[in-house]
Amino acid sequence: MTFFSDNESHYSHRVRIVLAEKGVTVDVVEASEAHPPPELADLNPYNTLPTLVDRDLVLYESKVMMEYLDERFPHPPLLPVYPVARAESRLYIHRIERDWCALADAILHTRSDNVMEKSTKELRESLTAIAPIFADKPFFMSEEFTLVDCCLAPILWRLPALGVDIRSTKQTKPLLAYMDTLFNRESFQASLSEQEREMRL
Repeated sequence: MTFFSDNESHYSHRVRIVLAEKGVTVDVVEASEAHPPPELADLNPYNTLPTLVDRDLVLYESKVMMEYLDERFPHPPLLPVYPVARAESRLYIHRIERDWCALADAILHTRSDNVMEKSTKELRESLTAIAPIFADKPFFMSEEFTLVDCCLAPILWRLPALGVDIRSTKQTKPLLAYMDTLFNRESFQASLSEQEREMRL
């Protein structure tokens, strides 16, 4: 199995967390969107990162990779067993992408100060507003670590690099505790690239 990974991309990072969580042996090819490896164009029609290759199978969408890895390596399971709960998890991932990933991407890729300022403010306010839900369960709407957490963790890790400061208040305390739980997880630490480690030095 080979994983073509962008060391700074939160989309690549989420897949690396799943790989680490499952303990999968994988050859990681480190690259960047600006300089993809030459062989990638033959594998992926979009020539994009991340890309996962498992024998004859080539996957180039991070959510598909995560679910494939969860089914191919069932232990530990990272999606609930029951259809309703699985559907809810997929919907949470969809909302994380639509709301928080979109804002993170806007901050990272814009050249407009106005867009960056607006997106930074919106991301901070949105996370602060939802912070109290983390008081109810140890993970995102769940007693167990799931693919939803794998999607959210890379965004939360990047908050300092995104210019988003979540200050400790009574409201944000559950979110900050959740972040500590995620970041201290063995699989999360194993998933970090050198560039990602530097984001929180």
